[in-house]
Amino acid sequence: MVRQPLTAAQIAAGRRVGAALRAARADRSLVEVALAAGISPETLRKIEAGRLPAPAFGTVVCLSHALDVPLHDLAEVWLAEMPIRQAS
Repeated sequence: MVRQPLTAAQIAAGRRVGAALRAARADRSLVEVALAAGISPETLRKIEAGRLPAPAFGTVVCLSHALDVPLHDLAEVWLAEMPIRQAS
């Protein structure tokens, strides 16, 4: 299966999620949060900077837990400006 390129809206959503994660991290070090989430500091750096706009679901779940941010809140950030699609 070939993965389709991300749309501009998906890239923007990933940047919003990255910014939300950075804000939630606040004064905690990037390394501390990355290790608590079980990911590399470089991966977290890329997510926060928007260079990895579509991290794996498991990565987002682990970051949600490490930062004590409800997963639902991160989903709301992702969906904030996404066009609404109808199920077919």
